[in-house]
Amino acid sequence: MLLSSDPGYILYSPYMNTSTQLAMHIRQVHFGGNWTVSNLKDNLAGISREQAVQKIHSFNSIAALVFHINYFTRAANDVLQGKPLQAHDKYSFDLPPINSQDEWEQLVNKTLSDAELFASLVEKLPESQLTENFTDPKYGSYYRNILGIIEHTHYHLGQVVLLKKWLTIDT
Repeated sequence: MLLSSDPGYILYSPYMNTSTQLAMHIRQVHFGGNWTVSNLKDNLAGISREQAVQKIHSFNSIAALVFHINYFTRAANDVLQGKPLQAHDKYSFDLPPINSQDEWEQLVNKTLSDAELFASLVEKLPESQLTENFTDPKYGSYYRNILGIIEHTHYHLGQVVLLKKWLTIDT
């Protein structure tokens, strides 16, 4: 791996296999070092429970987005650990009430720890498994699903950033 002057920034190396590259992108969108210079951990830092659960117009709250992002990561982790796929889109925003700052911080910490587990599991995947069906042919390959989760996280990270700016514009 090639490192830049930023200790958290890992550059692509032609010697990385695809599983390692995917794991790197998972870590970067969650913890930093990607070319967008935006990541979930840094953008969630300093958000209070009140801000996290506040609804603006008809948009999802930051807490709901964090739950939603992690919903699919947890489901993928289960599959990568040999368990059945137990996720349904209709439940992906079913955030339980967050009644305290501690509960909000637990959600953030769980999301980040699940992301690291996801990266670790992906990193260990043999290249040949990336082209296999992800539990069922209708879901496509492991590669498609892993890349989809990375893209999905970037998409909702953008929403988190905008909501955070909206919530802190008056402070």
